[in-house]
Amino acid sequence: MISISDIRKFFKGRISLNEPLSRFTTFRIGGSADYYAEPADEYDVLNMVRYLNSQNIPFYVMGNGSNVLISDEGIRGVVMNLESSFSYLKTRGEKIVSGAGVKMAKFADYVINKGFAGAEMLAGIPATLGGALVMNTGAYGGETSDYVTEVKVVKDGELQVLLKKDCGFSYRSSALRGTVVLEGVFIFPRGESSELQQRRKELLIRRNEVQPVEIPNAGCIFKNPEGDFAARLIEECGLKGYGVGGAKVSEKHANFIVNYNNASAEDVLKLIRKVRNEVKKKTGKELELEVKLIGFEKEVVL
Repeated sequence: MISISDIRKFFKGRISLNEPLSRFTTFRIGGSADYYAEPADEYDVLNMVRYLNSQNIPFYVMGNGSNVLISDEGIRGVVMNLESSFSYLKTRGEKIVSGAGVKMAKFADYVINKGFAGAEMLAGIPATLGGALVMNTGAYGGETSDYVTEVKVVKDGELQVLLKKDCGFSYRSSALRGTVVLEGVFIFPRGESSELQQRRKELLIRRNEVQPVEIPNAGCIFKNPEGDFAARLIEECGLKGYGVGGAKVSEKHANFIVNYNNASAEDVLKLIRKVRNEVKKKTGKELELEVKLIGFEKEVVL
């Protein structure tokens, strides 16, 4: 076990024991973390990472808690949440500087209000900037990485600034996995704020019409296969509304699984297996997970 008194020697932020994680995830699913930490600044993060690595203790960085399925047994080790101290936004000349804990809706609004274009399609993504960069999330033709120039991270036990070319951005992935993202720097083209606000509003209305935002979910469960859409394949297999326990495939958008009745992580896993197997059997296409599975001690066979 980690000694809280040892951590207090170098850690200024908040730390607690056996913190239930379901209240921090958009799925509202998951057991407790052994330790839950909210670092006060980047040196808290750096010192915590160094300490945990030296003790061979696993850790996980949680943002908005979207795009993850946490096991019913929770997470062994430490969960760090950066929202409390990394939710800053500022301009540096023509650059936008954002802390990793900033929610994407706030990020998009800030960019628009400063008269820049290119972030309006990201407003509906239920993520913080750090997680959005790691996953290179996107919507309506735009990706988080489109206008990033550099990313500050903790990597290999050091504070580092990575240029975009070193971040390995690709479809719903990046080389930032395994780092702790602290900050992103962006350069956006200029735009007309009123037009961008209208565009943002239209995209959010469209999102709310086609996605089950009113029911706990983790976002899209599967990546879109090249040249196709996961939702189309799932719907083609007649799986809309199909349920296991308290989880079911959304009737609104087939690439979403919703927690409509106190679903467990095991309910969701069983449903994921069912959907993948049916799509493979009926269409020949293999669906790849977009949602991340966290805290499962044994390798999950899908």
